[in-house]
Amino acid sequence: MDYAATLLSKLPGASKRDFGLGQLVETLKTYLPDDHIEQILKAYEFGASAHEGQTRKTGEPYITHPVAVAKELSDMRLDAQAISAAILHDVVEDTTASLEDIEENFGVEVAQLVDAVSKLDQIQFRSRAEAQAESFRKMMLAMIEDIRVILIKLSDRLHNMQTLGAMPSAKKQRIARETLDIYAPIANRLGINRMKIKLEDLGFLHLHPFRYRVLEKALRKSKGSQRQIVKRISDEFSRAMAEEGIDGQVIGREKHLYSIYRKMAEKKRPLSEIVDVYGFRIITDDVNSCYQTLGLIHGLYKPMPGRFKDYIAIPRINGYQSLHTTLFGPKGLPMEVQIRTREMDRVAEAGVASHWIYKAGEKTDASPQRRAREWLANLAEIQQSGTSEEFLESVKVDLFPDKIYVFTPKGDIMPLPKGATTVDFAYAVHTDIGDRCVAAKIDRRLVPLRTPLQNGQTVEVITARGAKPNPNWLTFVRSAKARTAIRNHMKNLRSVESVDLGKRLLDKSLKDLGSSLRKVGKVRMSEALDDLGLNNTAELFEQLGLGERLAPLTARMLVGANEEGASGETATSLVISGTEGMVVSYGKCCYPIPGDPVMGYLTAGRGVVIHRNNCGNLRIFRKQPEKWISVGWEKNLDRDFHSLIHAETRNRTGVLAEVAATIADCGSNIEQVEVLGRHEDCSVLAFLLTVKHRSHLANIMRSVRKMPNVMKVTRECA
Repeated sequence: MDYAATLLSKLPGASKRDFGLGQLVETLKTYLPDDHIEQILKAYEFGASAHEGQTRKTGEPYITHPVAVAKELSDMRLDAQAISAAILHDVVEDTTASLEDIEENFGVEVAQLVDAVSKLDQIQFRSRAEAQAESFRKMMLAMIEDIRVILIKLSDRLHNMQTLGAMPSAKKQRIARETLDIYAPIANRLGINRMKIKLEDLGFLHLHPFRYRVLEKALRKSKGSQRQIVKRISDEFSRAMAEEGIDGQVIGREKHLYSIYRKMAEKKRPLSEIVDVYGFRIITDDVNSCYQTLGLIHGLYKPMPGRFKDYIAIPRINGYQSLHTTLFGPKGLPMEVQIRTREMDRVAEAGVASHWIYKAGEKTDASPQRRAREWLANLAEIQQSGTSEEFLESVKVDLFPDKIYVFTPKGDIMPLPKGATTVDFAYAVHTDIGDRCVAAKIDRRLVPLRTPLQNGQTVEVITARGAKPNPNWLTFVRSAKARTAIRNHMKNLRSVESVDLGKRLLDKSLKDLGSSLRKVGKVRMSEALDDLGLNNTAELFEQLGLGERLAPLTARMLVGANEEGASGETATSLVISGTEGMVVSYGKCCYPIPGDPVMGYLTAGRGVVIHRNNCGNLRIFRKQPEKWISVGWEKNLDRDFHSLIHAETRNRTGVLAEVAATIADCGSNIEQVEVLGRHEDCSVLAFLLTVKHRSHLANIMRSVRKMPNVMKVTRECA
């Protein structure tokens, strides 16, 4: 029975036209039962009626777009629910139909898929970037629940790219850039090579139309001679395989335009050097035949050293498996050869959609599905904190496919981004391991944590109880998981520190008024929290610690400004120890150190910044006396602080080295040296030093001042 023809004859008006439905049904018949096809045709009827009268920018009826998206998914052999959702994916957004209508007619599953794919038009965003990031975040989170969402979205994007010519130039470029930045890498990450290539070439066409045309023309010119060489070598490979009794197929590969363009840009080579790389794919029956064929072609042509990759033994991050080798071909031209089984070839082209499994609870050892699930589990962890823009940035870091493969001490393979360090490895093993790592070994040798990893290394992480992530790790980690975990820790740490500082600030301000937190009591504190619209004391203390609320004013509110004895007490000082971390910082304008008379300045969102009393910035800040707080140093501090000194020296060979040696002899490190001025017979040098306290600095300055080639030493503000 021709279901498409039967349905079309029943549809009213314009809906009777095919709009690509016939082709879709022909494909569906090859793998779906009749009742499933009927459900899809019912979705078509609903969608065609809902979109009646709507057209695309190309002038075609709107229903052609969802049918084209459904056709792309049918080529991947997706199920009836996904195909139905593809046909209905724009109905809620662009017509009067609601999600409830879809749920009533097609079930909860289809409605959930349509909702997940829909854009976030109903929400008001502060910026277009935020809207795109939030839309992307929703799509990725829906994909974690059901990977069909991303397959529908990718197919939707592919058809939009195929019909992008009707759009204004600026919009074309924006959509093309987004496609190359996000959608093509996602297709690659899920192993859907066929779709990745189409998205990349279309993105390239619309982002750089002139470059695309030039490359395409040059490739067309060179194809004639290339075709002859490729046929000759293919026949040679086939003959050799037949003689050895290996069943297989040799295919001459054509490189797609965007990969050629990217190679030219990365290697800074002319087109002639890139185009003349011949590509071959050899498909065999089993893994043993792959390795046997590899030996055979290495006997025919010499392999290039260092260009062999065994992705069968160690698959790529997206589940791709193949043997890759590069040979010296005729006239010394390089030939790239990929050897794989038929099953591997299917996986290479279709990736996560190669063995379609759509039930979230089902388990399988199929490599693309397992690896996709692992990646999605990481995404779920990354998305739990931060803004949509941070999430988008983190995921983009993870999407690009330059990977290295290292081993755990037990021999397990761990894929990581290119340039990843031992800290990235620690977080890839487990977030807790990353948080507590203190050292690492590569091939049983101790190395710094920032050491970049190389392919094939064995990495061991050393942890310590109570160890915490270092914020400086953010400067060198490469993986999204490590970045997110460190940021989360910093946010939590800052919150804990700001609560502690806020409590101390409020207690100090209350003591200035002759009271204390204990004297205020729970009842009065609860009333004050209600007045301020806060849920608990921790919220109040955090706002005080971050400078978002002023402690003296809050203290007055708690005790009442006119309370007896409130103004007769001696003001107390907030004691600082130099270890408060993220909520107490030290001004880089004056570099205060223990022993200096200091004041604290409350800054919104940053906590307290400590300045010396003679700092030039005091003049500016005196206009806001309510933000200044009295601070004092804790006794017997044991940590390093920064200080800046200027030294006027005679212009003599080696004088800088002499001064540096004298400073080192006094137990100080030089963090930075700068020549501020140079005259005929003297120079002014600035040294940023680490010192323990004021006496330590005085000792350093005294020692430097005694040097014969030093005329003057002063402590300066930057």
